Amino acid sequence: MRRVLFLKFSFLLNAVFLLQNSSAQDYTQWSLPEDAKARFGKGCTSQIAYSPDGSRLAVASSIGVWFYDTKTGAEVALWAVDTGWSTSVAFSPDGNTFATGSFTTYSWFTKSSDNTVQIRDANTGRPLQTFEHPSRVTSVAFSPDGLTLTSGSRDNAARLWAVRTGEELLSLKGHTSSVSSVAFSPDGLMVASGSIDGTIRLWNAHTGDILHVLEGHSGGVWCVAFSPDGFTLASGSHDTTIRLWNSRTGQFVQTLQGNTDRVVSVVFSPGGDTLASGGYDRTVRLWNVRTGEALPTLMQHTQTIESIAISPDGLTLASGSRDNAIHLWDLRAGKRLQTLGGQTGRVNSVVFSPDGNTMASGGRDEIIRLWDMRTGENVQEFSGHTGEITSVAFSPDGRKLASGSAEYDKTIRLWDSRAGKLLHTLQGHQSSVNSVAFSPDGLMLASGGGGDDNTVHVWNAFTGEHVQSLSGHTDEVTCVVFSSDGNMLASGSRDKTIRTWDLHSGKTLRILTGHKWTINSVVFSPDGLMIASGSDDMTIRLWDARTGEHLQTLSGHGDAVTSVVFSSDGNVLASGSGNYDRTIRLWEVRTGKHLRTLSGHRWGVESIAFSPNGDTLVSGSWDGTILLWDLKVATTWGSVKRIEVGDWERRLLKLSASAASLSPTKTGLLPNYPNPFNPETWIPYQLAEPTRVMFTIYDMKGRKVRKLEVGHQAAGVYQSRSRAAYWDGRNHQGEPVTSGFYFCTLTAGDFSATRRMLVYK
Repeated sequence: MRRVLFLKFSFLLNAVFLLQNSSAQDYTQWSLPEDAKARFGKGCTSQIAYSPDGSRLAVASSIGVWFYDTKTGAEVALWAVDTGWSTSVAFSPDGNTFATGSFTTYSWFTKSSDNTVQIRDANTGRPLQTFEHPSRVTSVAFSPDGLTLTSGSRDNAARLWAVRTGEELLSLKGHTSSVSSVAFSPDGLMVASGSIDGTIRLWNAHTGDILHVLEGHSGGVWCVAFSPDGFTLASGSHDTTIRLWNSRTGQFVQTLQGNTDRVVSVVFSPGGDTLASGGYDRTVRLWNVRTGEALPTLMQHTQTIESIAISPDGLTLASGSRDNAIHLWDLRAGKRLQTLGGQTGRVNSVVFSPDGNTMASGGRDEIIRLWDMRTGENVQEFSGHTGEITSVAFSPDGRKLASGSAEYDKTIRLWDSRAGKLLHTLQGHQSSVNSVAFSPDGLMLASGGGGDDNTVHVWNAFTGEHVQSLSGHTDEVTCVVFSSDGNMLASGSRDKTIRTWDLHSGKTLRILTGHKWTINSVVFSPDGLMIASGSDDMTIRLWDARTGEHLQTLSGHGDAVTSVVFSSDGNVLASGSGNYDRTIRLWEVRTGKHLRTLSGHRWGVESIAFSPNGDTLVSGSWDGTILLWDLKVATTWGSVKRIEVGDWERRLLKLSASAASLSPTKTGLLPNYPNPFNPETWIPYQLAEPTRVMFTIYDMKGRKVRKLEVGHQAAGVYQSRSRAAYWDGRNHQGEPVTSGFYFCTLTAGDFSATRRMLVYK
């Protein structure tokens, strides 16, 4: 009786624990790294598995194992793997434990790698046993009695482990390439292993002896599965076929054909009469095992299917795909029952809207997502590209979104960011579009081309018309960015150089050399005085934007610097790094001092962005997640003490101090700084000589709206918000003007110039 009461009490404790984990806070808050305040996306999906009673679905992902209630579709728990990427998952026969295989490439930051099999309590997530592999774990499976676990690895071997003691029982060696899939026979006497070497091996589970070597596939074997009665083994291959084998004799039975691309997952129905398969042709196919005929029910995905599973009652099929969802299907009717959303493919680019309320992301799954920064919800999706999204950018007024796509697509698309409507498709690049950027006034869009393109294209952002091509790079252009005044553009390339361009003439102004490898990211400081660049050579370089002089090199990352960005006040530079580092570093621009390292992504950081108010840094990673970092907690630059003024700081202070008094060669009116959702704006300008300055604002019909008397000004650049002319967005009667385009005329002595100006409320 005591034992029964104890078990009931334990069950209640576990139920309460799971309930608290799922309802006390939003799942975007679960298992966050230090200093992160939210996570968007659930990571890349690897494998899915039903619990034995069918009540839960486990999804192995790049950040851990997600558990779902199969009736409601609600998230129940996330059991995060401390350092690794979960590649596989399996429940024990009694459902009380689950096993997951994981891997982490060696990390320079943590000085370690993690290729483990871990057994956990399925109710609490508590680790029970950990088994070490020398290489990436690809597949795990329990024996029918739950006492033994088998695992496959990229070290070309399968292993057997004692679940209770953690002892390695057997190492099954013989494959000449990675073991991609392992399975126990229903009687527990055999283990099957499929390999990229194109063979399947059947092993005696007690002695480790090879029973049969099955050959016939013309490509690597990605998956193996035993039928419920144990007499048949199914294998799916890179060669697009499924083969059925007699598991007792090793004899080939038949080939199931119909898939048009590699098969990565096969599973038998509980009755054994049906086989389901999924793979790169984005289709779940059903087969009659006895006759080998393809059944008419097809379940279509928009992206590669990574894994499929059938519920214990045989009524439901779950499929996980790169289209960022787990779909549950009525197996008999082929109708979709529900979708478990939130999974994501690798993220290549993230960017904030000008007001900071929305974030856009794009990546491998060919979809652009808009995220509500207040709720963390994925509020809108844009689809249409046929290649992965390499870059996304908001226009300065936030009304447009630009996206560039990879080699199979080669286009840029302009979207209405509110309605999700496609406005224009820009074609002209000969290969991948690696980067897109709007000019500060929103009138132009720049793009950088890869492959054999090696050019920067400039487009009219309203009509989509091609304006000019900037040639000079000798290898693909990886990144483009406009200066804050809109007169200059900088581009980085695989040719190891950065070029600055005069947009009026299309000529190269400067060629910045010094990086040893590919430049991945370039950015202007907010005041336009500096350029920061990140490179495959693991360094960040700071440059004088006017002269091209190298100012400082920042070192410390252990892999390629993939992205660099300045804070809105220009005081801090953030940098993200690749797969062997996976960290973000914050630097004090004034001194070049390293302020803080933010770590928590499971794969390379591909893109970073500051929120407009500077409180949040967002990072997108190839692990399929976007992390939001709380900089009010994470940073200490506001209290950094000034200890000494070194040569670097003297040069930077001199650069900043001289900027105001630097006499331009000509007087000019620069693009305004619109303040989205507010009527106010700042109007920068430059004076070649001291003179009286006045601005006159006109509406689109030429009617005078407001006159701004600035007074007599010295020669210099009036570009920052503290120096530029300010208009509060009101007419001469003090009434707020409506949103739209206006004309601004600068009168400076005998000089006069007019620019179109956007006001957006």
